[in-house]
Amino acid sequence: MSGYPTRRMRRLRRTPAIRALRRETRLTADDFIYPLFIVERDDQAGPVSSMPGVSRLRIDDLDREVESILSAGLRSVLLFGLPSSKDATGSTGCGDDNIVSQAALRIKKLTDRLVVMTDVCLCEYTDHGHCGIVRDGAIDNDETLSALCQMAVAHARAGADFVAPSGMMDGMVGAIRRGLDEAGLSDVGILSYAVKYASSFYGPFREAADSKPAFGDRRSYQMDPSNVREALAEAKLDIDEGADIIMVKPALPYLDVVRRVREAFPEMPLAAYQVSGEYSMIKAAARNGWLNERDVVLEALTSIKRAGADLIITYFAKEAAGYLRG
Repeated sequence: MSGYPTRRMRRLRRTPAIRALRRETRLTADDFIYPLFIVERDDQAGPVSSMPGVSRLRIDDLDREVESILSAGLRSVLLFGLPSSKDATGSTGCGDDNIVSQAALRIKKLTDRLVVMTDVCLCEYTDHGHCGIVRDGAIDNDETLSALCQMAVAHARAGADFVAPSGMMDGMVGAIRRGLDEAGLSDVGILSYAVKYASSFYGPFREAADSKPAFGDRRSYQMDPSNVREALAEAKLDIDEGADIIMVKPALPYLDVVRRVREAFPEMPLAAYQVSGEYSMIKAAARNGWLNERDVVLEALTSIKRAGADLIITYFAKEAAGYLRG
């Protein structure tokens, strides 16, 4: 009774209403986390040339931007900071008045309707562009942990709901969890970049965040793109250290990894980051008339969620929310 022509699969595809009725994976604006780049100096603000539609914002721009985000139906932002000056240890990102803390404080004064997440990493604040403190030409993992704790605590005191360590330092989640708890900030969550690959898809972000390494690369701390079993080990370590949400980054080139992490840790909230290179490729193709931007954006985001992600960090968040509203 299950063979052709008794079972005709096209019956369930016949009309838009029928297709919607049996749709397995559904996107909503609640799924999206919208990244924002906040600058300390006015001359740093403005459009990011390699990411059409993305701009670096001043603190004073946040009033209008927050209104736009809320109007789009979004509920969460992820903040990145560009300081007015940098040094070898990233100290401008670790003080109480760092640019991300200023932005978090401003947003929380404007509204209680947004979940504020903050990137915790030294790469935007070091003059060498690496994600940790460099000693004798190598990243000093444990000295970096102390700086990341200071940064996370500063963000949390300013109102961050989640801090998001992204530097792929060993023990970063455990160290930050202890630092937050000791500071009386045990309610602040950790969204860990648990599985972050040394990807070639980050190029446009490095322009946006002014974080290109001055020497070498990040392969000694970010993951080899060839590895997936290692991803499960990284995720488990961060879960055991106290991560509340784990992340896979990038998203589209690593959907198999998203699926493996989802299957290995079904109880954990899972995010995936649709990174700058993914965004810019779609924008470029659409601007050349090679792809329909709306359809490709929704298809790409759906594929990320279908692979197992609960949350998607995407520069398309506002546009995609609008597409979903119809």
